[in-house]
Amino acid sequence: MPTVFITGASRGIGLEFAKHYAGQGWQVIAAVRAPDTATALSSLSAGGNVSIERLDVTDDAAVDAVAAKLKGHAIELLINNAGIYGDRDAALSIGNFDTYRRVLATNIAAPMKVALSLLPNLKLADGAKILTISSRMGSIGLSGGGSYVYRSSKAGVNAAMHALALDLKPQGITAIVAHPGWVRTDMGGSGADISVQESVAGLTSVIARATLADSGKFFNYDGAELAW
Repeated sequence: MPTVFITGASRGIGLEFAKHYAGQGWQVIAAVRAPDTATALSSLSAGGNVSIERLDVTDDAAVDAVAAKLKGHAIELLINNAGIYGDRDAALSIGNFDTYRRVLATNIAAPMKVALSLLPNLKLADGAKILTISSRMGSIGLSGGGSYVYRSSKAGVNAAMHALALDLKPQGITAIVAHPGWVRTDMGGSGADISVQESVAGLTSVIARATLADSGKFFNYDGAELAW
């Protein structure tokens, strides 16, 4: 059976990805910071094809340890879902630069570290894919003002993943980034536009349709291509 590795899989979009692929018969490797409190994921893992890995994506040694544990295991799909928003500062303000640095580490450096560490596993699969969850707030062409911390972190991961996609394309690995929509999660809030089920239904369709010709593109959850 194919394998998907999902970061930030304990709740929200990540948990829904795990449910989707487990239901499709995939082997799901769900990476979470605190497995002991991931009750919904633990219940899902009772089905047998979901395994849980304790992983703080900002801990390089922990990422390396998980990669070593998975040595020789082909991974058909990597979903870089883990991310944080940081402080919701007013315009013309960044309240805490330590928080800013933490957001950049989580939203830019960590997805790159995970992707590069699991690259040997992706190379073992035929036509492997990487999806990194971004945001239209990271689009320069669509950007508004304010939200400097989150916007810049998503613009940064867009740039990093675009470059990675160009380098992986000759190796047959497709890498894309996608905006999940404004989703009713802890981050998106209860007043957001769509449910996690609607978001993931769209995103999994985007993944399924993506080919090498799409590598390096930025998609909306409904399949529309977004401006960088």
